[in-house]
Amino acid sequence: MAAVEEDSAPAAAAAASDPAAGSSDNEITVEEASSVHTEPPQDGSAPPVVSSDMEVLHDKVKKQVIKEGHGKRPLKFATCFVHYRAWVQGSSHKFEDTWQEQHPIELVLGKEKKEMSGLGIGVGNMRSGERALLHVGWELGYGKEGSFSFPNVPPMADLVYEVELIGFDDIKEGKARSDMTVEERIAAADRRKIEGNEYFKKKKLEEAMQQYEMAIAYMGDDFMFQLFGKYRDMALAVKNPCHLNMAACLIKLNRFNEAIVQCSIVLSEDESNVKALFRRGKAKSELGQTESAREDFLKAKKYSPEDKEILRELRLLAEQDKVLYQKQKELYKGLFGPRPEVKPKKANYLAIFWQWLVSLIHYLIRMFKRKNE
Repeated sequence: MAAVEEDSAPAAAAAASDPAAGSSDNEITVEEASSVHTEPPQDGSAPPVVSSDMEVLHDKVKKQVIKEGHGKRPLKFATCFVHYRAWVQGSSHKFEDTWQEQHPIELVLGKEKKEMSGLGIGVGNMRSGERALLHVGWELGYGKEGSFSFPNVPPMADLVYEVELIGFDDIKEGKARSDMTVEERIAAADRRKIEGNEYFKKKKLEEAMQQYEMAIAYMGDDFMFQLFGKYRDMALAVKNPCHLNMAACLIKLNRFNEAIVQCSIVLSEDESNVKALFRRGKAKSELGQTESAREDFLKAKKYSPEDKEILRELRLLAEQDKVLYQKQKELYKGLFGPRPEVKPKKANYLAIFWQWLVSLIHYLIRMFKRKNE
């Protein structure tokens, strides 16, 4: 159940039709992959506090690195996939958040909208996986008029962006998503999935997730909504494995809530997907959501009754229940203490003697009175 989906789109389509196909020969098993501790982006209620030096990229654009990236920087006309949050400088008015929407945007450097030109300059000076804070002057933002779409962006407002460059396609690789055919978008996503699997095998989990997220970006909701029949099956055969692989990475990174979200996306399309049920159950179990985890494992067992990993997780939950019961039993025993024993009362012979003596005297008095009468 810790295998990564590596099959090509046609093979994945066949696997998708068989929910019990949990361990095909085309999958990469990586049980030995180590657990990595990392932090997801902050919750975004306010711009993050960054202590790194301010780098001047342009008269109106400055950058502070939050997390270093890797590889080269994108060239002009490269198609970049980014997540970002945006605030008005000097305020806590966040007006856009692609992390919250769980969908990165596509930015073609040199062809971005006028109000995103400052963001484009910043992204063009980042590397894949890099996260940075950008300070953008109003001239390269929403200008003198402010934003009609975002009323809390006033005229001449300087902006702050928290940006992550997930990855990019150089111009030589082809077209923007909007110019691609269905087959080209699915093929581009599948290439990213395969690259992600290679990173996963090398235990480069952050890099793997970047590739999976780029693949998912090709399969956005607007795109999927237009598909039906074989084209939808082809797209899901790439998209769902990327969500499952993201979940596998997130579990290893101890980001269990995010893993649950990825699995739930797959289950919304395929409620009998064994891997999604198993990985969601695993994440819930790690969070201590025992009953909900058991429910997912039992559903997975229904579709794959002989799966050893599922049976093992159910046994572990049963053992945890037993240990918890014993602890509670000991706790309550110590809290209330043993029930006191009822001891028989000792007979008071002196009281009995006096009762007998008084009765005898009364009897003798009555007999004496009767004799005198």
